[in-house]
Amino acid sequence: MAEPILLDGKALAAKIREDLKARVAKLDARPILATILVGDAPASATYVKMKGKACESIGMDSRRIELPASTQTDALLRIIDELNKDPTVHGILLQHPVHPRGDDAPDGLIHDSARRHARGGRGALADSR
Repeated sequence: MAEPILLDGKALAAKIREDLKARVAKLDARPILATILVGDAPASATYVKMKGKACESIGMDSRRIELPASTQTDALLRIIDELNKDPTVHGILLQHPVHPRGDDAPDGLIHDSARRHARGGRGALADSR
Protein backbone atom coordinates (compact mmCIF):
# COMPACT_ATOMS: atom_id res chain seq x y z
CA MET A 1 0.00 0.00 0.00
CA ALA A 2 1.25 3.50 -0.87
CA GLU A 3 2.37 5.84 1.85
CA PRO A 4 -0.12 8.56 2.73
CA ILE A 5 0.72 12.03 1.45
CA LEU A 6 0.66 14.87 3.95
CA LEU A 7 -0.97 17.84 2.26
CA ASP A 8 -0.21 21.36 3.47
CA GLY A 9 -3.55 23.03 2.72
CA LYS A 10 -2.37 26.57 3.45
CA ALA A 11 0.65 26.24 1.18
CA LEU A 12 -1.43 24.67 -1.58
CA ALA A 13 -4.07 27.43 -1.31
CA ALA A 14 -1.35 30.10 -1.52
CA LYS A 15 0.10 28.43 -4.62
CA ILE A 16 -3.33 28.27 -6.26
CA ARG A 17 -3.95 31.96 -5.47
CA GLU A 18 -0.60 32.94 -7.00
CA ASP A 19 -1.34 30.87 -10.09
CA LEU A 20 -4.75 32.49 -10.45
CA LYS A 21 -3.28 35.95 -9.92
CA ALA A 22 -0.79 35.36 -12.76
CA ARG A 23 -3.52 34.02 -15.05
CA VAL A 24 -5.86 36.95 -14.30
CA ALA A 25 -3.02 39.42 -14.98
CA LYS A 26 -2.71 38.01 -18.52
CA LEU A 27 -6.36 38.68 -19.37
CA ASP A 28 -7.36 41.63 -21.54
CA ALA A 29 -10.07 42.73 -19.11
CA ARG A 30 -10.28 42.55 -15.33
CA PRO A 31 -12.83 39.80 -14.50
CA ILE A 32 -15.80 40.68 -12.32
CA LEU A 33 -17.63 38.35 -9.95
CA ALA A 34 -21.11 39.62 -9.15
CA THR A 35 -22.29 38.54 -5.72
CA ILE A 36 -25.96 38.60 -4.81
CA LEU A 37 -26.71 38.43 -1.10
CA VAL A 38 -30.36 37.80 -0.30
CA GLY A 39 -31.25 38.50 3.32
CA ASP A 40 -29.09 39.59 6.21
CA ALA A 41 -27.78 36.37 7.72
CA PRO A 42 -24.41 37.26 9.30
CA ALA A 43 -22.71 34.05 8.12
CA SER A 44 -23.88 34.67 4.54
CA ALA A 45 -22.69 38.29 4.67
CA THR A 46 -19.30 37.14 5.92
CA TYR A 47 -19.06 34.50 3.18
CA VAL A 48 -19.85 37.04 0.45
CA LYS A 49 -17.38 39.53 1.94
CA MET A 50 -14.67 36.84 1.92
CA LYS A 51 -15.36 36.11 -1.76
CA GLY A 52 -14.92 39.82 -2.52
CA LYS A 53 -11.58 39.85 -0.71
CA ALA A 54 -10.52 36.68 -2.51
CA CYS A 55 -11.31 38.33 -5.85
CA GLU A 56 -9.30 41.39 -4.91
CA SER A 57 -6.34 39.26 -3.83
CA ILE A 58 -6.00 37.75 -7.32
CA GLY A 59 -6.70 40.92 -9.30
CA MET A 60 -10.41 40.49 -9.94
CA ASP A 61 -13.19 42.92 -9.15
CA SER A 62 -16.42 42.08 -7.40
CA ARG A 63 -19.80 43.72 -7.63
CA ARG A 64 -21.92 43.20 -4.52
CA ILE A 65 -25.71 43.32 -4.73
CA GLU A 66 -27.68 43.11 -1.48
CA LEU A 67 -31.38 42.28 -1.47
CA PRO A 68 -33.91 41.89 1.34
CA ALA A 69 -34.91 38.39 2.45
CA SER A 70 -38.40 39.11 1.13
CA THR A 71 -37.13 39.25 -2.48
CA GLN A 72 -39.30 37.04 -4.67
CA THR A 73 -37.82 34.55 -7.12
CA ASP A 74 -39.07 36.39 -10.21
CA ALA A 75 -37.37 39.63 -9.07
CA LEU A 76 -34.17 37.73 -8.33
CA LEU A 77 -34.23 36.06 -11.74
CA ARG A 78 -34.60 39.47 -13.41
CA ILE A 79 -31.45 40.65 -11.65
CA ILE A 80 -29.61 37.48 -12.66
CA ASP A 81 -30.77 38.03 -16.27
CA GLU A 82 -29.41 41.59 -16.20
CA LEU A 83 -26.07 40.35 -14.87
CA ASN A 84 -25.93 37.64 -17.52
CA LYS A 85 -26.46 40.25 -20.24
CA ASP A 86 -23.68 42.44 -18.83
CA PRO A 87 -20.52 41.58 -20.77
CA THR A 88 -18.32 42.91 -17.95
CA VAL A 89 -19.63 40.28 -15.50
CA HIS A 90 -17.77 36.97 -15.71
CA GLY A 91 -19.41 35.05 -12.88
CA ILE A 92 -22.33 35.23 -10.47
CA LEU A 93 -22.39 33.98 -6.89
CA LEU A 94 -25.84 33.78 -5.32
CA GLN A 95 -26.08 33.54 -1.54
CA HIS A 96 -29.76 32.84 -0.99
CA PRO A 97 -31.70 31.44 1.99
CA VAL A 98 -33.89 28.39 1.56
CA HIS A 99 -37.53 29.49 1.61
CA PRO A 100 -39.85 27.59 3.95
CA ARG A 101 -42.77 28.25 1.56
CA GLY A 102 -43.40 26.05 -1.45
CA ASP A 103 -44.77 28.85 -3.65
CA ASP A 104 -41.45 30.64 -4.06
CA ALA A 105 -38.99 27.81 -3.59
CA PRO A 106 -35.48 28.33 -4.97
CA ASP A 107 -35.91 25.45 -7.46
CA GLY A 108 -36.64 28.09 -10.10
CA LEU A 109 -33.17 29.49 -9.61
CA ILE A 110 -31.57 26.84 -11.80
CA HIS A 111 -31.38 29.18 -14.71
CA ASP A 112 -30.38 28.45 -18.31
CA SER A 113 -27.44 30.82 -17.92
CA ALA A 114 -26.14 28.75 -15.00
CA ARG A 115 -26.01 25.73 -17.26
CA ARG A 116 -24.15 27.79 -19.90
CA HIS A 117 -21.61 29.04 -17.34
CA ALA A 118 -21.10 25.52 -16.02
CA ARG A 119 -20.26 24.40 -19.56
CA GLY A 120 -17.72 27.23 -19.99
CA GLY A 121 -19.88 29.51 -22.16
CA ARG A 122 -19.70 33.31 -22.44
CA GLY A 123 -18.58 34.78 -19.20
CA ALA A 124 -17.17 31.57 -17.79
CA LEU A 125 -13.58 31.76 -16.64
CA ALA A 126 -12.21 29.06 -18.89
CA ASP A 127 -8.69 27.71 -18.54
CA SER A 128 -6.44 30.25 -20.26
CA ARG A 129 -3.12 28.48 -19.89
